[in-house]
Amino acid sequence: MIVEHVVLPVIPGREEEFEADFARARLIISAMPGFNGLTLSRQLEQPNLYLLLVEWATLEDHTVGFRKSAEYQDWRAILHPYYDPFPEVTHFEPVA
Repeated sequence: MIVEHVVLPVIPGREEEFEADFARARLIISAMPGFNGLTLSRQLEQPNLYLLLVEWATLEDHTVGFRKSAEYQDWRAILHPYYDPFPEVTHFEPVA
């Protein structure tokens, strides 16, 4: 299992709209092969920052299976307009 880690900088003032659209986008990602679950958390100190953690069976399930799919284009169309600047995506492997 790997964990995708992303800090999402949502344009201030668009947080509620982002959360509503994220609920729609969640349906897309949750149907992808290798998807094991996700959490979306909102930072208390800077409420326009969100932490997205997605569990995938393998790195390729995310980087190839999801990112190169038609479904990713739908995900992107829903969520990417909210980010400024565009977030950096990193991957972690649990060790404990």
